Amino acid sequence: MEPGCATGPLAEGRAKQLLQALRGLYSEGLGDVVSAKEPGGWARVAEEAEKLLTRQAEAGDEQALFLLGQLYFEEGLYAEARDAFETLKDTDLRALYQLAVMHYDGLGMEADPERAVEYMLRVASSDLPEARPLKYAALYNVGRAYLEGCGVQPCDAEAERLWLLAADDGNPKASVQAQTALGMFYSRPDSLDLEKAFFWHSEACGNGSLESQGALGVMYLYGQGIRSDPESAFECLKEAAERGNVYAQGHLVACYYRKKLFSRAAELAKRIAEYDDIPAISRLTDCLPEFIAKGMAVALFCYARCLQQGRGVQQDEAQAELYFSKAAVLDFDIAADLQLDVAYGRI
Repeated sequence: MEPGCATGPLAEGRAKQLLQALRGLYSEGLGDVVSAKEPGGWARVAEEAEKLLTRQAEAGDEQALFLLGQLYFEEGLYAEARDAFETLKDTDLRALYQLAVMHYDGLGMEADPERAVEYMLRVASSDLPEARPLKYAALYNVGRAYLEGCGVQPCDAEAERLWLLAADDGNPKASVQAQTALGMFYSRPDSLDLEKAFFWHSEACGNGSLESQGALGVMYLYGQGIRSDPESAFECLKEAAERGNVYAQGHLVACYYRKKLFSRAAELAKRIAEYDDIPAISRLTDCLPEFIAKGMAVALFCYARCLQQGRGVQQDEAQAELYFSKAAVLDFDIAADLQLDVAYGRI
């Protein structure tokens, strides 16, 4: 569920945000206890913050208790986080939202998707002005639950309705994930409407979605929902690839191959072939594992062709067979379609 959770030591980016928030609220209590340049400095941020927040929470400060729960959550101390959020769930929508995430993903407790949906709906139905950003995220998450049939009976129409509310006509302050989800939804065979898909991916891309930027590049490339525009496709794929979108990287390899830029195709494809942790890439880029696998399959197939024919790399038929097989394991349909392209001389 949105937002994604993190485990392990507090990452530097989150530590900076937390430290900034704490110094704004408790400047005298925290002071300048750590330096980011010191070895282990960010780990000490968490340690000092925990001490301060515990003191403030014990004195009845609910804001401190929420921040303490959030600190525990980021550190992967889910039982402690759950206790803090449970205390606040009836008075703080942020705590209720985080509990819903924990129930959905089974963090520090047995997964309970029905309760997760119940809590998300409570957040989504709030009329409090401060709840607005959380409402968008909650609507997106409940839409996901309806699409997947997790905690509720599956219903595509309800998922679509909730995502349209969460997307709020492309509002950049709404759920950008819902905007991307709508782009994906309208690209599915059961709900196919490529013009709508292009519209929503365009909105999401304009609001910073890396996933949608890669999808837009492919839509421009093949004329899906928009007139084919190879130049726009290449620029979109190149920028998304540089930002870490593996789906875009794979299709960029294919573009290089079709342009007969075999050395570039092989060089990029070889780097992609070394990726070995799709879930980690997904967490880092916020892109769907399914589309990361698709991008890798395209890249590995093209790399195999380079190896098979000695284009851009030294010919090695044994390695070519290996990468053809790996491409098929990652996404059999993509590998089969590319094989047809080879058979008909399209690549």
